[in-house]
Amino acid sequence: MTPSFLLRIAAVITLLYCAGHTMGMPWTPATGPQEAAVLDAMKTTLDSAPLSVVISLCRRLCSGNSPDRYGRTERAARQGEFRAEVSPQHGTPYGMSRQVLRAPSGLPCNPPPWGTLVAVDLADGSLRWSVPLGTVEDVLPNRTSVPAGSPNLGAPIVTAGGLVFIATAMDNYLRAFDTDTGAELWKGRLPAGGQAMPMTYRLRPDGKQFVVIAAGGHGKLGTKLGDSLIAFALP
Repeated sequence: MTPSFLLRIAAVITLLYCAGHTMGMPWTPATGPQEAAVLDAMKTTLDSAPLSVVISLCRRLCSGNSPDRYGRTERAARQGEFRAEVSPQHGTPYGMSRQVLRAPSGLPCNPPPWGTLVAVDLADGSLRWSVPLGTVEDVLPNRTSVPAGSPNLGAPIVTAGGLVFIATAMDNYLRAFDTDTGAELWKGRLPAGGQAMPMTYRLRPDGKQFVVIAAGGHGKLGTKLGDSLIAFALP
C-alpha cells in the first residue's frame, strides 16, 4: 500500500510493477480437444521476466491553483495521445493510470520474446514445446530485426485434426500450428488485429470445415482497428 503521508503531499506517485497484470499462463485461456492428453495454451510471457508496468496515482482533487493532473491524464488517454488504462478511483483524492514500461523505440523494456505458444502435458505437467508467437512488423514496420514473440491478447482453439489456430499477436495474421511439434504450418493475413478467439464450424457433417475470427484490433495493444469477420476454409 502507498503510505498515507505520500498521498497528502505528492501530486503524482509513480510505481513500477514488475510481473505485470495480464501476464503468465494463469491469465490467458487454454484449449485442447477432449480426447487429447495435451493442453495447448497461449501465454503472454516466456518463463523469463514478464512485462513491467508503470502505475501512476495522479491527484484529482484540486486546491487553489493546483492542476487537476488526473483529469489531464484521462483526457489524453481518451484522445489516444498515449496508451494507458485510466481509472478515476472515486472516493479517493487520486486517479490511476497504468501502462507497459516502454523503451524510446516503443518496444517493451524487457528482452524478447514477449509472447509464446506453449503445450503442456496434462499427465505429468511437463512442457511439450514452446515457440515464440508473432512479430511487431505491423506496429513497428521499421524494426525488422526484433526477434519473434510479441505481446499477445486473446486465445487459441485446437481442432480434432491436430491444429492450433491463434491470432493474438501484434501482427495481423491467423496462424496454424502442429499440436505435436509446435511447428508453424500456415498463416493467413487479416485486415486488422486478431485479438480474439477463433471458432470453427461445418454447415453439415460431411461439409467443408471453416475457421472464423473477428478482426477488430485492440486499442491499448496498438494493433490496427477494424470490424471484419474473416473465414478460412480448411483443405
